[in-house]
Amino acid sequence: MTLEEITGQENTMENTERVQCAGAALEELLVAAKKQDYLTVGVYESAKVMNVDPDSVAFCVLATDEEYECDIALQIHFTLIQAFCFDNDINVVRVNDIERLADLVGAEETGEPKDAHCILVTSPSANPWKDPALDKLSLFCEESRSVCDWVPTITLPER
Repeated sequence: MTLEEITGQENTMENTERVQCAGAALEELLVAAKKQDYLTVGVYESAKVMNVDPDSVAFCVLATDEEYECDIALQIHFTLIQAFCFDNDINVVRVNDIERLADLVGAEETGEPKDAHCILVTSPSANPWKDPALDKLSLFCEESRSVCDWVPTITLPER
């Protein structure tokens, strides 16, 4: 085994651990933000918040799965949301398990699952919300950008 192969294996294991820790932190953040009523769920609802008060957005989660991979309109929305997040220094991640994400953010009053394709964690500008999970995710995003992974993908922990 060469040194490059050994280093590559170590980096892969280290990266897997980072993604798992980020997944747990994302779950903690979403649960805490939901309790504080700091979540905006849905593509259109998120776009409205970003347009009206971009300074209130602390974190952005984009979610899809195989069923929606070919949805061109959704991909265009994602591109625009990502561009907005980059322009406004908002950390953004992707999650590939939309059902699990929808379970975390709850259901509509009608009992229908929410449109969890885009979730914003907001924080009032006057009194910014501090959460250790948000700090962990911010660090994760910063580390990912340092290796040119601009929108890292996070795997949520299994139930």
